Amino acid sequence: MKIQNYREDFPLLKEEIIYFDNACMTLKPMQVINKINEYYLKYPSCGNRSLHKLGKRVTEEVEKSRTTAKKFFNARKDEEIIFTRNTTEGINLISYCLKFNGNVIISDKEHNSNLVPWQKFNVIPISTKNGFNLDEFSETARKNKNSLISINHVSNLDGSENPIREIIKIAHENNCLVLIDAAQSAGHKKTDVRKLDIDFLVCSGHKMLGPTGTGILYGKKEHLEKLDNFMVGGETVLDSTYNDAKFEGLPYRFESGLQDYAGIIGLGEAITYLEKVGLDNINQHEIKLNALLTAEISNLNNISILGSKNPELRNGLFSFNIKNIEPHTISLLLDKNDIMTRSGMHCCHAWFNKNKINGSCRISLYFYNTEDEVKSAADEIKKIARLS
Repeated sequence: MKIQNYREDFPLLKEEIIYFDNACMTLKPMQVINKINEYYLKYPSCGNRSLHKLGKRVTEEVEKSRTTAKKFFNARKDEEIIFTRNTTEGINLISYCLKFNGNVIISDKEHNSNLVPWQKFNVIPISTKNGFNLDEFSETARKNKNSLISINHVSNLDGSENPIREIIKIAHENNCLVLIDAAQSAGHKKTDVRKLDIDFLVCSGHKMLGPTGTGILYGKKEHLEKLDNFMVGGETVLDSTYNDAKFEGLPYRFESGLQDYAGIIGLGEAITYLEKVGLDNINQHEIKLNALLTAEISNLNNISILGSKNPELRNGLFSFNIKNIEPHTISLLLDKNDIMTRSGMHCCHAWFNKNKINGSCRISLYFYNTEDEVKSAADEIKKIARLS
């Protein structure tokens, strides 16, 4: 994979910065930026409502993005793809609209977006101390049939990957539905919803080269049809009286109000770009960089790594602490040298509180990052470590 060819597509990378905050938000290539501008310059109109040429073009471009997303995840039908604002909205939609009488089973290492919406139910966390505990999960699922399993594919805390194939198999054997939080995996590794037999999947556009305020909710058609309405009003209604309303079918009854057409169209372009790079290439490159970073600094006595010591089990994340130095201080010192990282509890407060850890500094890598960038960051981290 010729990294430099791709780097030229990202305007910010022409500046003298090192961007290592990709788990929070990826950068946008010019192809995506140009596609967004295309909407505002050439057909800035309403989709699905206006019958004139501009409106028709918007509708065509949005539906093209839907088809692109369908193929990307290998969904069966276009209507199984619902556009949302982000992963959080997708999870909240399911939490409010899914009718079930069971409990919610999660891992103990979930983002707040996949914890807080379920707290109105009985939440059962599965331990991930030595990797996801499949034996504990199997027993829990057996005792809590008809529940919902809502779990991340890859953790934004330390890059650990849950065995979702095995989780889904066990869940379905116990009549449980499965929601996969793919926020940290959709832009990094191939996820075939049919091959894995996923019931629901959510992800965010801004973590996969797309615009902010965009996301995807995938659901098997038979499950989506059983959901209650979420937000209602414009675009969700076929007809209404003062007493009742007749609602649209899938996917439009879940896409209320005027949509972020420019964002959705840009998201489709982002997915096209990802497919051009190749998700296998992306994942392999991230692990290669993570291995290099790990080799450079893991032997320092005052540095501790969150998660596995094996970089192949952390995907593109390197979350670490330096003894006696606050995570925010580490991040700010790196920022002085134009190295952008993330510090804090990464919206996983429950796990950090449980383990009595005051956050971490997180380096998250992507395909446009280079070995030279990794070495530069490692040198700066070594300097900071000498201060402790």
